[in-house]
Amino acid sequence: MFTGLIQALGSLTPLGDTQLKIICHPQSDRPPEATIAHPILNDMALGDSIAVNGVCLTVESKLPQGFIATASPETLKRSNLGQLAPGATVNLEASLRVGSKIGGHFVTGHVDGIGYLESSDASDSAWTMVFKVPDGRVARYIVPKGSIAVNGISLTVANCSTGGDWFSVAVIPVTYADTNLGQLTPGQGVNLEGDVLGKYAEKFLQTGSLAHAEGNGHGPAQDLSLGFLAEHGYS
Repeated sequence: MFTGLIQALGSLTPLGDTQLKIICHPQSDRPPEATIAHPILNDMALGDSIAVNGVCLTVESKLPQGFIATASPETLKRSNLGQLAPGATVNLEASLRVGSKIGGHFVTGHVDGIGYLESSDASDSAWTMVFKVPDGRVARYIVPKGSIAVNGISLTVANCSTGGDWFSVAVIPVTYADTNLGQLTPGQGVNLEGDVLGKYAEKFLQTGSLAHAEGNGHGPAQDLSLGFLAEHGYS
């Protein structure tokens, strides 16, 4: 589990068909003599989960300045990891620790699919970035003011089409500078993960009921519908 708050940048290089080498970039805003630990390398251990461009990968081998992980064929199909050129910059986040602050939203690291940058326009205080979402499996979870992870970055949907086949986000300067969003060019693919809460809500609506185990003392099963949600304060 992650929060979508990027901790560092790294460079990704494929090693064969499925293995990936990730080298962590030094913290550029810290002087060479600084003793502050690197947020990814500090206590990284074998078996740890690291989000790479929003994809949850497992540390299989430790390197002096990075690690090696394996991405399954399904992961490479659903994400942009298999499309990146050697040395491409990727966003990195270590998994959430119990008791840590949650400043973004719950991000699982299980990417739903790929979107594509359409435009990026700067204003005095932010960048407005518009993404196309051709895959309906991803578009269905995009709603106005909802949460979306773009290359692992927790962002808020500023606007979107009714079907979710495009959306826009406002990116503040610190996020633009400290992630790989500033390196994107129009047409380039990004990993998208919809809010996990929306996926569970969709599942309940599809099944149509809140199941109660026989004899659990919680009363009979109730249909879960839009009417039921509205009646109980959800609108």
